[in-house]
Amino acid sequence: ALHEGHIVSAQELTVLLQPLFIQNSRNLILFLQDTLSIDDFTYLSESYGNKNPFQNQVNKLFINLLQEILQSSPSSLVLPAVDCKAIRYLLSFLQESGDWKLTYVTNLDVSQLQVNTSNPNLLMVQLQPLVSGLNKVSTLEAIAENDKIIGRLTMDLQERGIHFSVIYTAVRPSRISRRTDVVWELRRQLMATEEEDSLSYPPLNVTTGNDTCILFYARNFTLKANNSVFIDLTNSTFVTQNVDISSSECSDINTTLSLKYTKPVNGISSLEIRFLMTNKFYEGSARNWSTLDSVEIVQDGEKSATFNVYVISAPAEYSSHCQLVGTSNLYPARLIPSNDEAKNWDVFISRLQIQGFNVENNQFAYASDCTGFFTPGIWMGLVTSIVLVCILTYGIHMIMQLTTNSRFDDPKGPALSVPQTE
Repeated sequence: ALHEGHIVSAQELTVLLQPLFIQNSRNLILFLQDTLSIDDFTYLSESYGNKNPFQNQVNKLFINLLQEILQSSPSSLVLPAVDCKAIRYLLSFLQESGDWKLTYVTNLDVSQLQVNTSNPNLLMVQLQPLVSGLNKVSTLEAIAENDKIIGRLTMDLQERGIHFSVIYTAVRPSRISRRTDVVWELRRQLMATEEEDSLSYPPLNVTTGNDTCILFYARNFTLKANNSVFIDLTNSTFVTQNVDISSSECSDINTTLSLKYTKPVNGISSLEIRFLMTNKFYEGSARNWSTLDSVEIVQDGEKSATFNVYVISAPAEYSSHCQLVGTSNLYPARLIPSNDEAKNWDVFISRLQIQGFNVENNQFAYASDCTGFFTPGIWMGLVTSIVLVCILTYGIHMIMQLTTNSRFDDPKGPALSVPQTE
């Protein structure tokens, strides 16, 4: 029993998960999403009516339980949650807690999944990321698609007669609740500001000898091939680091970050992604700048897709940071296809930070953001203001040109006649 608003720590989470390891069924499914909060279940299930994205049995049972708790509570209730820092070590904790056979389920078609019930199985399912903040409809569709994935996998295992337990969680919360401890403090607090969550996992580093020459980090790193095959590389790149970076090259002028994956999904035997960066001296600013010039995707060692990049740059001593990078027109930093093969790929990278030169102490240097000062919103405000100022100036000018008559007609006197010469 935990009091409302309690944040479950990593140590408490290990105690709560102990019943999973002593029961007869030793099959565990871990559904991992990029963002998720308890409020998402109640908000999305009630606000969208017939479009409720939660349709599978697992989520319906959880929603019914939440509604019963909310209705039975005599006062407003803040449900307990799990600290996102504890989730970072959840996979490693589960692996250390038993002799599990770890299986990464990356293919959305789970009908071909083979489960050997004679041994304990840990199925790791990386769900699709939520495009939150850009479009609520796309977020709703992504949650509905993840709900279908959970339903297909659980129903398939039930039809086979396999008993299992399910953990549905995320790397970080989608909604940051107000801190409950500030009400006990006497001094005033800025409630609108929250401490930004630190990196959920360490960045990927490439070393030459004992020195680190490349640092790479992304909160979400996903691809889509031919508008159908979804490939999530976040976990393989940063959490388990099941990626080959031996082909990366470092120098003072050109740097290439090479990420090679073996069988990321069914149908693709190998996948290589290259980030090509240069360090040049520009006379206009009288300093060196590092730029990310292009991104290449090589499938099965033959099909090569090339994307040009224009806005990701920083002084050579800094790192480059972009909130959203991808092939969509909505992203501030866009990857522009430069050949026909690139048109078959969709790329989505959030919270990208990369540094290919002058890395010190195995840490990112000061980040130079790729978003310029004059954003589309600022330009729209400036143009609108200029138009309104022009209209105001024209109106004032017209008012100043108005003149009054020098003589007025008296209704009691003779009619006023004005000669045509006046």
